[in-house]
Amino acid sequence: MNCPDHLRPEAWQRILNFAERKETPFLVVDLNTIREKYLELVDGFKYASVYYAVKANPANEVISLLAELGSNFDIASIYELDRVLSHGVDPARCSYGNTIKKKRDIAYFYERGVRMYATDSEEDIRQIAEVAPGSRIYIRILTEGSEGADWPLSRKFGCNPEMAVELAVLARDLGLEPYGVSFHVGSQQREIDIWDGAIAKVKVVWDRLYNEYDIKLKMINLGGGFPAQYIQKTNPFETYVQEITRFLSEDFPDEVPEIILEPGRSLVGDSGVMVSEVVLVSRKSATALERWVYTDVGKFNGLIETLDESIKYQICTERDGEEEEVVIAGPTCDSMDIMYENHKYTLPLSLQSGDRMYWLATGAYTSSYCSVEFNGFPPLKTYFV
Repeated sequence: MNCPDHLRPEAWQRILNFAERKETPFLVVDLNTIREKYLELVDGFKYASVYYAVKANPANEVISLLAELGSNFDIASIYELDRVLSHGVDPARCSYGNTIKKKRDIAYFYERGVRMYATDSEEDIRQIAEVAPGSRIYIRILTEGSEGADWPLSRKFGCNPEMAVELAVLARDLGLEPYGVSFHVGSQQREIDIWDGAIAKVKVVWDRLYNEYDIKLKMINLGGGFPAQYIQKTNPFETYVQEITRFLSEDFPDEVPEIILEPGRSLVGDSGVMVSEVVLVSRKSATALERWVYTDVGKFNGLIETLDESIKYQICTERDGEEEEVVIAGPTCDSMDIMYENHKYTLPLSLQSGDRMYWLATGAYTSSYCSVEFNGFPPLKTYFV
């Protein structure tokens, strides 16, 4: 097999050598790749603070590495918080980035020293004011264009700019600090111009609050959205840096505010290789033009982001020769456990039961998405090299 473009040859060989000794299915995560991605991010966005989105891969090994490198953490639940704090991370390096949260969970974060909270609704702000008095809040706004991302995130989270202004005023009146505005352009966003429109919306909120209510915000949270290396082509990372920096400078020419980034997929995605075994290769009739390839991982074993064929992973096998279109499905007795049917993957005609398939760039949103024991299958094993 040829080395994937996004992995160094020595890293790819290290993963292959390690995988030879393990029974499928499993995920191998190369920690050096995560280190390189983090350093690339902080070097590109020298003016920004990185808050790793823990949900992308909450493994202790990943959190420990990023904590040592100086990362901050975007946290979605009390369970993630406990895990991050267990690594000695200062609560000041954490933000509660989930806009949907119970009052008792807000209190839990506050009691442990977290003082920055995302919000997008009046009720949530009133709860924060009650059990986390004096805290900083940043208001998440809706953005257009996130449907161009492979994994859109627009409708469930955020509010319109008019409401964002009202919420900031309410927060001030309740004794909270209106600290900033956040947005998310969608996960695996390849259209860089979407950031331009989102930052322009932030500017409107920013200016209205200052001019009409004497509220001076300090921070913009640009969210995540930077891509991993899947099948579809993306711009080089340097292009994201150049363009987003330009958008910020154009809208805030006097002084760019404090900037926060919340990468998840782009930090850990490329580090993972999922290794599976072909369970069965079959055709649905004697004259069928395509084969069905069933493998021992599927939607319920870490590949949930193939839902609607949204994320299209690169797949390698050790076979070569003539290739043919295939349908790729998982091992469970659920009819939705089909990863790719409309997008036509091609795999070698020589592929057969017992062969291995290597799913590339699977370090994010895979192992943490596994079912506990659907059909009795255990969660995906994960190893770190």
